[in-house]
Amino acid sequence: MRKIALGFLILLAFTTYSQKKKQDTVPKPKWKIHGRLAFIFNQSSFSNWASGGENTVAGNININYDFNYKKDDINWDSRVISGYGLSHLGDHGYRKTNDRLEVNSLLGIKTSSYWFLSFIGNFRTQYTDGFDYSKEPKAVVSGFFSPSYLTFGPGMLWKKSDDLSINVAPATARYTFVSDSFSGRFGVEEGENVAFSLGFNLSSYYKFQLMENIEMENIITLYSDYLENVRNVDLDYQTNIRFKVNKNINMHMTFHTIIDDNASSRIQFRQLFGLGVNYSFHEKTIY
Repeated sequence: MRKIALGFLILLAFTTYSQKKKQDTVPKPKWKIHGRLAFIFNQSSFSNWASGGENTVAGNININYDFNYKKDDINWDSRVISGYGLSHLGDHGYRKTNDRLEVNSLLGIKTSSYWFLSFIGNFRTQYTDGFDYSKEPKAVVSGFFSPSYLTFGPGMLWKKSDDLSINVAPATARYTFVSDSFSGRFGVEEGENVAFSLGFNLSSYYKFQLMENIEMENIITLYSDYLENVRNVDLDYQTNIRFKVNKNINMHMTFHTIIDDNASSRIQFRQLFGLGVNYSFHEKTIY
């Protein structure tokens, strides 16, 4: 009986070791690439409506790409965000509701469980002209790649998961580019096309399930310029709430706030709500 029991233990130990060794030899993916397309639509119409109202049709399209590389102590996350939206408001015609091109890249070298030495890079701009519709005739206030912002610098990253991270970069360089038509705006001196600043940058990302089938995503960036007014902090904060109906359809809410005295003396706020169609068109894993 003892021999049978001893043989069973040896067999169990060998089987466990073999399974563990097999798991250890399974290669982990180095690259994960994921592309997503989302189209958000909203519409309102009125006919003989006593309290008044204007017919409105609006559409917003977003194409996002994520590139994630992980190997040993190296963590490199990059994201391309592209979006454009138009609305048609009664007799006022078409107006732009969204215009965004942004590239984010964050390279981290692990130093402990959740801490990384990091280097951030960010580029953001727009595709088409922007107008001030409060003036008659409407006035052009921005243009193609004007302004454009390039930000980069070393720092420290605390990353608990792909859904929760905070990066602190105390020596971040930022360049602002404008065309000749917009020289003298967005913090660029008259007659110049480029402005340089050096400051403190804090960026954070947090995504979680608010409740079943409801996902909330928070993205915040703070920047303080050492060379101009260190107490004047620029803020870019965006909240996305997605109500999942099924795999490809959801309701989408976006709240976006920007505080940047170089771009506007007022707080900029954008809100979007509509029915969205989502499609993952590129999902690839490279070992």
